[in-house]
Amino acid sequence: MAMAQEMIMRTLTVTGQGQESVPTTKAQVALGVDIEGSDAAAVQQEVARRSAAVVELLRSRQVEKLETTGIQLSPRYSYENGRTTRIGYTGSNTVSFQMPTAAVGAVLDEAVQAGANQIRGISFVAEDAALEAARQRALRKAVTDAQTQANTVLSALNLGPQEIVSIQINGANAPIPVPMPRRADVALAEASVTTPVMGGEQTVQASVTLQIRY
Repeated sequence: MAMAQEMIMRTLTVTGQGQESVPTTKAQVALGVDIEGSDAAAVQQEVARRSAAVVELLRSRQVEKLETTGIQLSPRYSYENGRTTRIGYTGSNTVSFQMPTAAVGAVLDEAVQAGANQIRGISFVAEDAALEAARQRALRKAVTDAQTQANTVLSALNLGPQEIVSIQINGANAPIPVPMPRRADVALAEASVTTPVMGGEQTVQASVTLQIRY
């Protein structure tokens, strides 16, 4: 019993950190059609017409993960002299999709011509396989960091590590997509150049805790 207690007491617990960055290659885009008008049915029909044209275009460009993420029809009011007056309706539709970043600028321009008038958001993601490989590398770095810290402390105390008695992976999750801070109203206009869209990097972070007997 005494030996067991001594073994538990003579342990060093250390947490190592590791991170690995991977280039993003895909863009996650949310496009919207927003229409205002005096008649609810007319607004909804125009939203549907433009949305159908945008969806048809996106399908022809073979985008991935195409889906409708929002539909709304609501009245608009004016407030004057304490009185509320309905002045019309606002209709909207939002679709999201994913495609290679290198090609998304041209598709955005085409979608505007097809009827989209809102870019609700753009974020950038890496391929799943690339993220998993980065996760494995980040874990290895976290383990190496933990071992380096432990060896430094034990060496300063003229002690040496004996064995690892506990391993805990605290986190090595996929990162949040890299956002592009932009929500824009888009005018239907002739464009002589393609909208430039550039991605960035996603960073996978890992944390590993080792309990080392000395």
